[in-house]
Amino acid sequence: MQIRPVSSAARVRRSNRPAASRHAAEPMLRPGDRAPLFALPDADMEMFELADALASHRVVLYFYPRANTPGCTRQAADFTDRENEFSRHGCVVVGISPDDCLTLAEFRDEHGLSVRLLSDEDSEICRMYDVWRKKEVDGFSKMAVLRSTFIIDRDGVIRHALYDVNPRGHAAEVLELVRAMDARNTHNGNR
Repeated sequence: MQIRPVSSAARVRRSNRPAASRHAAEPMLRPGDRAPLFALPDADMEMFELADALASHRVVLYFYPRANTPGCTRQAADFTDRENEFSRHGCVVVGISPDDCLTLAEFRDEHGLSVRLLSDEDSEICRMYDVWRKKEVDGFSKMAVLRSTFIIDRDGVIRHALYDVNPRGHAAEVLELVRAMDARNTHNGNR
């Protein structure tokens, strides 16, 4: 898959502490950080560019381990069920996994999903968002996606960074965060 490189201006602001002193599970991206920009193909092999989406919407960017697993299916269906509500709040919802485009198209079609699903086969974007982590499964260590969600404002700033989330009820929790952002903006006179 073709992944467009990220410009040096979009580099992730990292902790001031040396990498060796950071706790392994400590997330690199936090609220207030600039979201790493990227371009990835979707289930229809059309390119999605984060910068283009941010020109007109806030972005709810969620990372999930693999298509057609129970938790990932539930999460994608929940986001799909609430997609109109997110849209009313000026948000577009996008899911990213290491699955290839064909697998994502089958996943979308089989479950009637409407959220845009992106393919990160090389896990490069997963690494940029610090969701590509070592995981212990049945005594074996392997690299996998840590289910995580980021709410990014139109300025490209991460407003919420939610790592290691539970798929059950997660879309509703994210929608509440978006609503709270809107309420704060309305209260402060910003819209």
